Amino acid sequence: MPDQPRTTGPVTALTEQESWEQLRTGRLGRLVVVIDGTPEIYPVNYAVREDKVYFRTAEGDKLAEITVHPQVAFQADHADDTAGWSVVVHGAARTLVRFDEINAAEALDLQSWVPTDKFNFVEIRPTSITGRRFVINRG
Repeated sequence: MPDQPRTTGPVTALTEQESWEQLRTGRLGRLVVVIDGTPEIYPVNYAVREDKVYFRTAEGDKLAEITVHPQVAFQADHADDTAGWSVVVHGAARTLVRFDEINAAEALDLQSWVPTDKFNFVEIRPTSITGRRFVINRG
């Protein structure tokens, strides 16, 4: 049976396909890793290609932790005056090292908020994706 959205009041649980569609519309998300037993959240600019999430990063704690413990969570969302959505991806992150993979990631045109050198491309291969759409009542 196909994955069907479920609506409860102003909240709709998205199908896997709808979750990917929403995620493709965003540009800024949050990466969650665990460093020394403490969850850490990092904002990252991202892109989606072939149902994988990609971002660039500089050397540092985030990249080091992904190397040691690749299991991550990634979340992106958006809201305006009338509606919103949120998508969460769980999966394994890895730094891209092959020339063809890096070339393909370069074509995604990932732009950073901060003009710092970010030479490392990271791919998240999802093990699960869930999403919700919200109707916002500001009355």
